[in-house]
Amino acid sequence: MSVIRNCLRAAAIAAGALSAAAAFAAPPEDFDARVLEAMHSRDVPGMAIAVVENGEIVHAKGYGVRTLGSPDAVDADTIFPTGSTGKAVTAAALAILVDDGRLGWDDRVIDHLPDFRMHDPWVTREMTVRDLLVHRSGLGLGAGDLLMIPRTSRSRADIVRALRHIEPATSFRSRYAYDNILYVVAGELVTAVSGQDWETFVRERIFAPLGMRTATSHEDDRFATENRVQPHARLDSRLRGLGEQQVLPEHEGLGQVGAPAGGLSLSARDFAGWLQAQLALGAAPGGEGKRLWSEANAREMWSPQVPVPIRPFPAPIADITPQFSGYALGWNVQDYRGTKVVQHGGAVFGVLAWVVLVPERNLGIALQVNSEDVDVLRGLGYELLDHYLDFEPRDWVAAFAEWNEARLAAGLAALEAAGGSKRKASRPSLPASGYAGNYADAWYGPIAITEQGGRLRIDFRQTPDMAGTLSHWQYDTFRADWDDRSIEPAWVSFALDAEGRVERITMKAVSPLADFSYNYHDLLFTPTRKE
Repeated sequence: MSVIRNCLRAAAIAAGALSAAAAFAAPPEDFDARVLEAMHSRDVPGMAIAVVENGEIVHAKGYGVRTLGSPDAVDADTIFPTGSTGKAVTAAALAILVDDGRLGWDDRVIDHLPDFRMHDPWVTREMTVRDLLVHRSGLGLGAGDLLMIPRTSRSRADIVRALRHIEPATSFRSRYAYDNILYVVAGELVTAVSGQDWETFVRERIFAPLGMRTATSHEDDRFATENRVQPHARLDSRLRGLGEQQVLPEHEGLGQVGAPAGGLSLSARDFAGWLQAQLALGAAPGGEGKRLWSEANAREMWSPQVPVPIRPFPAPIADITPQFSGYALGWNVQDYRGTKVVQHGGAVFGVLAWVVLVPERNLGIALQVNSEDVDVLRGLGYELLDHYLDFEPRDWVAAFAEWNEARLAAGLAALEAAGGSKRKASRPSLPASGYAGNYADAWYGPIAITEQGGRLRIDFRQTPDMAGTLSHWQYDTFRADWDDRSIEPAWVSFALDAEGRVERITMKAVSPLADFSYNYHDLLFTPTRKE
């Protein structure tokens, strides 16, 4: 821990910063020290924080280091993957096309993307551009994410074609359920309507006019940027989130095909420019009057379209429970202690981000961290909100830490219970070779299960390097532990037909706290012909 602290102190001195004139409210006087204190409490390697108020950048600064054990400091231009905060950028790209008169929010998707299909033909005919963005399609939570996560060899067009095989969880427009896959469709829609790929359109129509010089929408550009963070997480063998901080592989997350749903990389300085444009309702900063999108569409993107169910938070963080919550076009709109906020979180394995706009105060805050320590990210974010909204100061980092510790303890208890009394002494029905074969799921595609010296291996064929060992658990259920330890382990259950042959395979995540993108439970594999 002392090595990390020394790196953090050195990096804090070296970090680049932007400051505003005294006319604007800066963060608290001791804020830099507070950030470092919070980072030390969880051994967080690096952070970046941007604050915009009344159109001016009052804070844009990096803290800590880009990689654990390295002296390379995070500064105002260090880029972080920003996860689903980028959904608002895809929504803005569509808003620009609406302003250009090239499509409408209520146009049918199939009229612009003829190959687009949902599972239900009626939904295919009725799905609008607006529907792509508001999580009310009838798909289940995270439906189709394993097409892209943790990585994929597919194209964006392949993802669109796979969509027709994903069965809905509810009826169309009846319920909110967060997804990523329809934002991939939205990215393809930008390409079809504009004639430019999503990456080029975003760079030329949003990043360049806002002076977001280090922002990237392509993985290759991110990996070519030296001043970037490495992802980190705690990968205890029992439960993700426990144990020591460690560096993760960089090629995790939605990948390039999923970029419209959450594949941007931004620095604190980039985020500040994005916040300025949002708070100016689509006008570029600088007072020159240049608009990226209209004020009408700025307000449209902040208008809630579907109610988001509210689950009260427990006592340590109960005060953050909103009184109302709705999903708009790439944004969540709710209140914080009675004040309306427009916000969105982002998570790419090993990196987190959170963006909050307070329109009535003309305030925007963006926080990024190159680890999965949500308690530090959200805790510092709420401490900043309290400062700017004139609420009594509170140690939100400690409150979130208490909540997170309870969450992890409950998850660990559930795992230990499943591994003890619930496990039945049993033998598999077949020899190892009897389970081997080629299988496929309608929307995911092929997997291979092979037998090598009595040991079973599983390989997700269109997810590079997603292969692992199957160990017998009970009856005909095995546990998949992946060679890449950053991928969530899974239960793999075989069902046999009357002849004693494998008829189908189902899966589910081992951890009760697994990220919803590991939607193993949506898979149904059946045998395919032998190659």
